[in-house]
Amino acid sequence: MDSLDRAIIKELTLNGRLTNQELATRVGLTAAPCLRRVRRLEEAGIIEGYTARINYEAMDEGFEVLVFADLSRNDITSVQDFEATIMASDKVVEFRRMYGLPDYYIKVRVKDSEAYERWYSEVAAKHDFIIRIDSRITMKLLKAP
Repeated sequence: MDSLDRAIIKELTLNGRLTNQELATRVGLTAAPCLRRVRRLEEAGIIEGYTARINYEAMDEGFEVLVFADLSRNDITSVQDFEATIMASDKVVEFRRMYGLPDYYIKVRVKDSEAYERWYSEVAAKHDFIIRIDSRITMKLLKAP
């Protein structure tokens, strides 16, 4: 990967809907070599796809909670069961298994505090091996991908 590849990635990160011609202009290439580079980055798995940024406030799901969870058991069955439970929830927008503590980081988006309490009671806290759930409410989003 060279500086042109990195410039292409930066531009596509900012706007994945750029036309090839506009992308080429922004990175200082003509259309054909730019398209070849984009295709090569896609084939190499560096560019995995193109997504839309969602305005969750407009969807009435602007209440963001960062959840940190610990399990009392980390055997494969308990872990897989917990992960399947969390993954099945449409309110979970990000889910990570962590090294060390906490065991899990879960980002949840819901309408309001009441909706989060419902999610907490019906999804997260129902698992048999949860020993701790720590929730943090986002005050202000300063930077996101």
